[in-house]
Amino acid sequence: MSQSRTTAAQQFYGRWARLYDFLASATPGLSQLRGRVTDELGLEPGDTVVEMGCGTGANFPHLRERVGPDGTVVGVDFTRGMLEQAQWRIEREGWDNVHLVQADAAAFELREEVDAVLATFVVGMLDDPYTTVDYWLDGISPGGGLALLDAGQSTHPYSWAVNQAFRGLVVASTPGRGKNFEEPPWNVLDDRVAEARRALSERAVETNDSEHALGVVRITGGRLPV
Repeated sequence: MSQSRTTAAQQFYGRWARLYDFLASATPGLSQLRGRVTDELGLEPGDTVVEMGCGTGANFPHLRERVGPDGTVVGVDFTRGMLEQAQWRIEREGWDNVHLVQADAAAFELREEVDAVLATFVVGMLDDPYTTVDYWLDGISPGGGLALLDAGQSTHPYSWAVNQAFRGLVVASTPGRGKNFEEPPWNVLDDRVAEARRALSERAVETNDSEHALGVVRITGGRLPV
C-alpha cells in the first residue's frame, strides 16, 4: 500500500475506531462467526497466535480462551486509534498475555515461528493478498494454522438485494469514499479475498471453506504440513 493510501486508511479507521469497536462487538451473529474462524486455527493451551489487523481486539476473547493464560496473543494493527481501543479492552479484562504491536500487517516480520495466524476482514485491504498470505505462512510452525474471515458478494441464487446492501456497506467503509473509484470496490474486494484463499489452499494440507450470512461472509482455514 502506498504511503498516501496508508495514511488515509490510518486516519479513516482511527476516526471511526469507537464506532467500529461497537459494531464489531454488538453486531448480531458476528461473535459466533469469530468463534468459528478461531476454531479453524486448531489452537491449544500454551500456543502463540498472532492476529494480523487486530483492530479493536474483538477477537481477543476467543483467542485467549483457546490459548489459555499460559499462551500468548499478539495483535498487529497500523492504526493508533484502533490499538487504543484494543488496549482499553486488554486492561479492562486484566489480560497480561495479550500484547499489541503497531505495524503494517502486510510487512510485519514474525521473528519466531508462531502456532497460528488469524486475519479477519483484512485481506480485502491488501494490495497483494496472495504474496502477503504466503509471507504469513512462512512464519507459522509446521502443523500450524492460518484462518481468514472475510466478506464478499454472494453467489447464491436470488442474492441481488443482499449484494446491493453489501455494496453500500463496502463503499461506506472504504477510505476516500468521496472520490471516484477506478473500479467498483466490491469487485476489488472479491478479487483480493479470492487471491488470499488461493495462497492458503496452495500451501495447506488441510483446508476448510464455508459460507455464512446468505453467502456474504466466508471462513477459510488451513493447516501447514508437519
